Amino acid sequence: MNDFARSIGSALTLIAEADAELLGIVALSVRVSLTASIVALLIGAPLGALLAITRFRGRQVIIVVTNALLGLPPVVVGLALYLLLSRSGPLGAAGLLFTPAAMVIAQTLLATPIVVALVHRPASLLWAEYGDLARIDGLSTLRSIGLLFALGRTSLLTAFLAAFGRAIAEVGAIIVVGGNIRGFTRTMTTAIALETSKGDLPLALGLGLILLALSIAVSTVAFVLVGRVGEK
Repeated sequence: MNDFARSIGSALTLIAEADAELLGIVALSVRVSLTASIVALLIGAPLGALLAITRFRGRQVIIVVTNALLGLPPVVVGLALYLLLSRSGPLGAAGLLFTPAAMVIAQTLLATPIVVALVHRPASLLWAEYGDLARIDGLSTLRSIGLLFALGRTSLLTAFLAAFGRAIAEVGAIIVVGGNIRGFTRTMTTAIALETSKGDLPLALGLGLILLALSIAVSTVAFVLVGRVGEK
């Protein structure tokens, strides 16, 4: 019990003193996850809206596959990317393996299905209500998507927060393609796993507390937004 208390105290001290290594890990984690979440939003939001307003052969298959990908094991994504980005892989010449860029790609692949799913449903409801008016006004597909985005701004923000929450807490894929290199590709989740295995609990606990605070903050904001949407 005394060891645990000392570890907690040391972790809080690292946070209070703004330990350079701790801040560097947190900064990289936030930067990679924010980038991946933004890219996932740019890809997933238009696709989710497009699935809501159009009807074409294979549309239902895409919706089913997208929802199935919500449970995609991160380590499988990491393995697939590793094979693609390794020197003997088809994208090996790009030199992306064990870099933050590879981590962004991995997190984007995991976050994009979340964005598609969370945008598609509210967009479908909005289109059922405003679709006829859009057709009467002669709006193109692109302008119809813009209309849905304008009407469903809260849903877009919720999707982005959910994507960020998924990305910031991910460890399986990024440890495979990032390599957990100190000062270069070490994130909060991979550092926690490593430092815990080494017995360096203060740093692991400090990072864990920050990660927990971020997760709670994201979940709280998303919950509030969903509640507001439900009230409207």
